[in-house]
Amino acid sequence: MKVLITGGGGFIGSHLVEALVAAGAAVAAHALWGPYVLLAALVALLLGDTVQFWLGRYMGWYLLGFLCRVSINPETCILRSAESFYKRGKATLVIAKFIPGVNTMAAPLAGSMKMRFGQFLRLDFAGALVYSITYLLVGYLSRDFLAALLRGFHAAGLAVEAVVVAALAAYAIYRVVQYRKHKKYRVVPRVQVQELAARLASEDASKVQIVDVRSHGYYDSGVARIKNSIRIEPNNLEEEIKNLSKDKDIYLYCT
Repeated sequence: MKVLITGGGGFIGSHLVEALVAAGAAVAAHALWGPYVLLAALVALLLGDTVQFWLGRYMGWYLLGFLCRVSINPETCILRSAESFYKRGKATLVIAKFIPGVNTMAAPLAGSMKMRFGQFLRLDFAGALVYSITYLLVGYLSRDFLAALLRGFHAAGLAVEAVVVAALAAYAIYRVVQYRKHKKYRVVPRVQVQELAARLASEDASKVQIVDVRSHGYYDSGVARIKNSIRIEPNNLEEEIKNLSKDKDIYLYCT
């Protein structure tokens, strides 16, 4: 069943939406049994998310970086998901599947942030239930419309193919343009520890500000920081950045 295959992977949610809508239409046509479809969708989603949760627990941001690699800006991809957790808390898992980008990152991010598995499972189950019922209902209520749409696609097969090819070409061009636009942000200036230590030991030390930007999933307030460094929450940068001095050279460090 397609819903089980796509949901189990957990990385291609758009196909799962299609599968759920199609399954809802099939339930309306009495071709499938509703409770079975819902159970299959929940099992698929929970299995996929559980695998990602434990991978996130043991692989941390290496996995998150891999998942974001198809994004134009991987750092933004990760921080957008982490910011959602920061603002909405762990309840983000309930709505994560409806938010593009966050839906892929939520489970491994929860694992990397050391969330208790039992709590994750409860919240993820609630989110999977709401998500599955929503799109099954969409398919169930729009069965006649979907049938008419499919007939139209068959009748206009060549036209549809042309539109799809044109859309893919336009999307490819868009991605290339955006890649070139954001390319300069992919290279982050770095400094060696010895170089920074030498500057801190010089008369120029007063013009240096060291900032701890470790994610709240990795930051432990009980652990010592670099001397004279300050702590800011990277998932709340828009507000935190206003408090940084504009008269100093700022050095960031993280995990």
